[in-house]
Amino acid sequence: MAHYSTDLVWTRGDQPFLDKRYSRRHLIRLDGGVEIPASSSPHVVRVPMSDPAALDPEEGFVASLSSCHMLWFLDFAARAGFRVDRYADHATGVLAKNAAGREAMTEVTLHPDVAFSGERRPTREEITHLHHQAHDACYIANSVTTDVRVEPEFGEAR
Repeated sequence: MAHYSTDLVWTRGDQPFLDKRYSRRHLIRLDGGVEIPASSSPHVVRVPMSDPAALDPEEGFVASLSSCHMLWFLDFAARAGFRVDRYADHATGVLAKNAAGREAMTEVTLHPDVAFSGERRPTREEITHLHHQAHDACYIANSVTTDVRVEPEFGEAR
């Protein structure tokens, strides 16, 4: 069993607060010491109360799924003897009403684009299998009810 922690700090400063016109910008501190500026999404709370340059919870959710999938993919590719040179993903998320009528991240789609090198390179079927393995193993995907889709990019020189 592993335990994880983060620290989050928001301060009101001299903002009135009760008029609901306060900044949603805050700081997330990871257990390794990295500090990430965070805010509500400008799609949820308008600017200037939200900071579009900061990480919002919805982006963090999508990034978490993408990162977890990539880490498992790299592990399974190495185990299978495939050398990965680059892994890029343009992940997207949809905030919509779920079956219960509540706002939720209902869908996240990963678009991984992986470049391989070396004598042994995977076929499309092997790449698809590696993605299935990664999805099944991903702790984050296993923890959510969101529909997580993986749509790999298959370039010519992969």
